Amino acid sequence: MSKTVVLIHGAGVTPACWDHFVWHYERRGYTCVAPAWPFADRPVAQLRHQPDPAFGRLTIRQIVDHHERLVRALPEPPILIGHSFGGLFVQMLLDRGLGAAGVAIEPAPCAGVFPAPATLRQTLPMLMTWGSWSRPVSMTLSQFARSCMHLSTPAEQREAFERYVVPAPGRIYFQAGLSIGNGVDFRNDGRAPLLLLAGDEDRLVPKSMVDATFRRQRQSRALTEYRSLAGRTHFVIAVHGWQEVADVAIDWASRHARSRTGGGLTGGPSGR
Repeated sequence: MSKTVVLIHGAGVTPACWDHFVWHYERRGYTCVAPAWPFADRPVAQLRHQPDPAFGRLTIRQIVDHHERLVRALPEPPILIGHSFGGLFVQMLLDRGLGAAGVAIEPAPCAGVFPAPATLRQTLPMLMTWGSWSRPVSMTLSQFARSCMHLSTPAEQREAFERYVVPAPGRIYFQAGLSIGNGVDFRNDGRAPLLLLAGDEDRLVPKSMVDATFRRQRQSRALTEYRSLAGRTHFVIAVHGWQEVADVAIDWASRHARSRTGGGLTGGPSGR
């Protein structure tokens, strides 16, 4: 059983969103890696006010390639857990033959899974930002609260916003919406086991979108399972009740992780 966990965050937040998971998993004997996206390994204030110009031009492929290099450098195939865009990236990494098991929490859509109307409503401000194809875009506090934490108190929403929220590469929103560079081979029988988790109160990645991803991933003979989390909004990994989500993810992944030796590679094509 793999004792290494790679936690991949979503768009518009820092790796600090995984702090609760890291603390919880390390107490259970796991080694955790929660990397930043390229050009984003810097303080929140700098990301908000002085982001690297190259950050806004990042593509989905470049971000996944970045994580692939990190995973391949590990001493054992890790459990991959991702949230939102990170959930999409987990599926793409599994498709490349990486990981002992994967958990995609409220994942952004793969090619062939179309954004729900609610998703388009929540992301429209980012898409409509002038020049967003090639520069970072940001959520406001009200946008973040409405799309990610609408069941939390205003104080909780503000605290999370100040701690975690940063700009994201505008280009990836267009790519996800238009199915550019986010393809996965849904018939890849050789990939590692995958669990998809949906929040039934999620406005950004509604349960219907996760259902659609599950139906497509079930085309593979590889183990694929799905669970809906009751009363959960989009930011399930860092709000009240996060521990239940963390336990569901790691317990399932540990139970179904396949055993391989040597490096982060479990076989299969690279650079898909």
